[in-house]
Amino acid sequence: MVEIFLRTVPFFALIGLGYWAGRTRFFSEEATAYLTKFVFYFALSAMLFRFAANLSLDEVFNGRLIAGYLWGTAFVYGIATIVAFLRKLDVQYTAIEAQCAVIGNVGFLGIPMLAVIFGEAAVGPVMLVLAVDLIVFSSLIVILITGSRDGRMSLSILKTVGLGLIKNPMIVAISLGLIWSALDIPIPGPMNEFLAILGAAATPGALFAIGASLASKSAERVQVALWLSFCKLGLHPLFVAIGVLILFPIDPFSAAVVISAAALPVAGNVYILAQHYNVAPHRASAAILLSTVISIITVSVVIAWVSASFL
Repeated sequence: MVEIFLRTVPFFALIGLGYWAGRTRFFSEEATAYLTKFVFYFALSAMLFRFAANLSLDEVFNGRLIAGYLWGTAFVYGIATIVAFLRKLDVQYTAIEAQCAVIGNVGFLGIPMLAVIFGEAAVGPVMLVLAVDLIVFSSLIVILITGSRDGRMSLSILKTVGLGLIKNPMIVAISLGLIWSALDIPIPGPMNEFLAILGAAATPGALFAIGASLASKSAERVQVALWLSFCKLGLHPLFVAIGVLILFPIDPFSAAVVISAAALPVAGNVYILAQHYNVAPHRASAAILLSTVISIITVSVVIAWVSASFL
């Protein structure tokens, strides 16, 4: 446990450094926004493309992994939805809370950290988790919020969802990388070096950006944020573990990686969506802030458990 904690400390220390820079205004909100854009559109995309281009589709695609992760995530999504409805929340607020309960920071925190802790073999399972989050649940929240406002489903909603997926650089980078791999084209030396250098900026840049963005988050509605943090850090890895170990069993290494990915704190893009649609942004903000702070301990506990049990 102590060894795993010490291995995760540098990642959270970078987040802490970013938080200090944002809190002291050494890094303004505008600077944070531009750093996030650089990581999202360039550094992280380069890292994902390079990883995907060096993997075959057989190494990445795992139907049982998708089913197990999807089952566990949908189960916790359902729990959060039921609790929200019992509290008399409308569909829009319920969708934001359910999203906070299951969508972790896989892109900015999960891929860099889990690739270092478990090795590059972890990238395939993590990319599948990221793909399910982006394709299924990021689409679902747009459908629920937009549909509840319009009072019906329409082609324009589906068009919005489709364009959102096509324009997402992480989806594009993974897809292009797998296509490159399928065509069996070796990456030329200069191109590989370029991608390696640019991709190397993803880990420190993403972690620093997470911290700097947290500096502007508030801790309002603490009780709700604690409940959503419990769902994300406790229930989500638990039910994903049931999914990938019992209902749709997969190999121990992939199971360890997927359960660890499920233990990550609430993703920052939930706040972006909440702010974009003007639905409970403070609630999402508090859940991101508290879950990230708590995850300094809980992520280490989960990784230590899966490492001792399956590796």
